Amino acid sequence: MAGPKAPEARAPGRVRLGVLGCGNVGAAFVGLVDAGAEEIAARSGVVLEVAKVAVRDRSRQRPIELAPGRVSNDAAQLVRSDDVDLVVELIGGIEPARSLVLDALASGKPVVTANKELMATAGAELLAAAELAGVDLYFEASVAGAIPLLRLLADSLGGERIDRVMGIVNGTTNYVLTKMSDEGSTYADALSQAQLLGYAEADPSADVEGHDARAKAAILAGIAFDADVTAADVYREGISGVGPDDIDFAHRLGYEVKLLAVAERVPAGITVRVHPAMVPRDHPLATVRGAFNAVFIEGAAAGELMCYGRGAGGLPTASAVLGDVLAAAHHLEDGVRSRHSRRERVQLRPMSELRMQYYLTLDVADRPGVLAAVARIFGEHRVSIRSMEQVGLGGEARLVFITHTALEADVQATLVALADLDAVERVGGLLRVIGPEP
Repeated sequence: MAGPKAPEARAPGRVRLGVLGCGNVGAAFVGLVDAGAEEIAARSGVVLEVAKVAVRDRSRQRPIELAPGRVSNDAAQLVRSDDVDLVVELIGGIEPARSLVLDALASGKPVVTANKELMATAGAELLAAAELAGVDLYFEASVAGAIPLLRLLADSLGGERIDRVMGIVNGTTNYVLTKMSDEGSTYADALSQAQLLGYAEADPSADVEGHDARAKAAILAGIAFDADVTAADVYREGISGVGPDDIDFAHRLGYEVKLLAVAERVPAGITVRVHPAMVPRDHPLATVRGAFNAVFIEGAAAGELMCYGRGAGGLPTASAVLGDVLAAAHHLEDGVRSRHSRRERVQLRPMSELRMQYYLTLDVADRPGVLAAVARIFGEHRVSIRSMEQVGLGGEARLVFITHTALEADVQATLVALADLDAVERVGGLLRVIGPEP
């Protein structure tokens, strides 16, 4: 009686892919490879074949047709299979993705992933495992979808001293803020529209509260500064506290409001943060509308660069995955690999040490002496006022301030002291202001 069929050795010029997950991105990726196999081979010189796809539920309806022989619900077996040359991880989350990626690397297989949560939590561990195994680990699609951002930072700017990476890396929040800015929508209405269009989930908190952007900021900081930065290291604020009045005041002062991910060098370390900010209207990031992403890079020699494009969605993300797969496939063919730089723990400076300008609002009783009392609080905490505007609200007044450059710790202490004033009814919006003082 014949024994089990022996595994087929990889033929030169042919790379067999094992895909973990067949959701929105996974289905789009398999579709790209299946439909474009001949063109991909003609342009790249490599024949890609999706040999196996691992899914949790084989009976679930999917956007693409998968032949029974290609589908498995045993992901652990797939990553060790001799019939798979390269593993593509598209299941998301930390576990079992982390264990599967580690198993694939230990089996000598290159890995391509789009998993931002995984790379923002265990990136240093996985890169070290890839270096030890002598294989590639690519993750371009984990940040900014189809925009070739990570390869730009790692390769084209590999010898550049990066001073700052700052960008819009979440399309949902940019869509919401664009609706509020261009149409005067409330936050709730803009978010509801985003959900109707599929830009936001039924539970949008990962996007609007900045969790998604925080993971991407950690990944960007890791690439830009060769730093072991995790999502937990990143300061985070979302956009749920931004109102139409904040947008209107920003416009009157010559700014747009954007949710920014920022990683930059500061004295004695780096800072990595996510928060809404007022961006000058003449800055390239201020022009980014709708669900698009854009990242602005400042280098010591290269100067200023900006990357722009679709940052989410099945096809744009699958496109980035395919680019990584081709890079890893060429390395397999040539018998080479990428060098993964060693991630070092760097000195992450706390937000309290940040120096910026600030926008803030107060609702106060409209009576004599209130403005003087408020100004005294600012002075006592070493926060200098650049401009102030008062708007009547019946028996109350809204005070709108822009500060000169100040220390974050001093501004936060000022807010606490202002909240204790009897005349202050409400401490309203606080936005950081990007750019030098005029």
